[in-house]
Amino acid sequence: MYLKKLEMQGFKSFADKTVLEFMPGITTVIGPNGSGKSNISDAIRWVLGEQSMKSLRGAKSEDVIFSGTQARKSLGFAEVSLIFDNQDNKLPVEFTEVTVTRKLYRSGESQYFINKTPCRLKDIIELFMDTGIGKDGYSIIGQGRIDEILSNKSEDRRNIFEEAAGIVKYKARKLEAEKKLERTKLNLLRINDILAEIEQNLEPLKLQAGKAKEFLDLREELKQIEVGLFIHNIETYKESLEKIISDEKILVDQNDDENKTVEKLNLLKQNLKIEIDNITAEIENIQNFGSQNIQEKEKLNSRNKCIKRKDRKQQTKQSKI
Repeated sequence: MYLKKLEMQGFKSFADKTVLEFMPGITTVIGPNGSGKSNISDAIRWVLGEQSMKSLRGAKSEDVIFSGTQARKSLGFAEVSLIFDNQDNKLPVEFTEVTVTRKLYRSGESQYFINKTPCRLKDIIELFMDTGIGKDGYSIIGQGRIDEILSNKSEDRRNIFEEAAGIVKYKARKLEAEKKLERTKLNLLRINDILAEIEQNLEPLKLQAGKAKEFLDLREELKQIEVGLFIHNIETYKESLEKIISDEKILVDQNDDENKTVEKLNLLKQNLKIEIDNITAEIENIQNFGSQNIQEKEKLNSRNKCIKRKDRKQQTKQSKI
């Protein structure tokens, strides 16, 4: 396993995307002071999970983001990726090439990726455990680091040798297991306290459980009664509805019969009206005929009177003769 490539964008002085490729053997980065050589090692430590800004020669996390110059605006994020050749399967993953990425936004949001898959810082630390690679690993030795190692306590030097020997991972697992055991013990104590408290409340709980069971039984009985009453009401309403429908049918039939009778009476009324009109017309004709007869009678009577007067006059004249 070896470091193949380093990609940086927006990290400190590397505003544009910068790619450094490392071939097997020795790779040397040279340049004048202030050209960004130390920023390369800072980028490696940063992507491996370095949280101390003092170790990265900064005061706050945003200091690792390109802050801009007079000719260029500042960027909103910093991103660094390390690409490792893993053909010997030194890293416990199935990939022959492993890419570890860290991205920080100016808002403070930070993200870690392994082969472009989001992950936790803990996953990255466990990935490189016992490989000598890490923010505190012996593979990254900065200025004054050798003197610091030689002058440290024997316990600190032991940690470096254990990292090189590859047993740190097991020690970390042991510590984590011990912490889990301690938490389990505390949980057991808490469980015992809870059990003791539950035992004290067991009798009242039994009484409450009995009352609750009785309540449930009564509620179920009430539910059955309500269902029965509901069914009874439905049957009653159904019978009433059938009776109403039957009565309505009878009334409808009666109404139809009465309507037919009314129609017959209306027809009879119309016929009677026609007959009355005809009789009235005949009566008027008869009355007109009677008036004509009376007039003719009066005329005949008048003529008869005239004739009688004439006859009397002639008789008188004859008697005088």
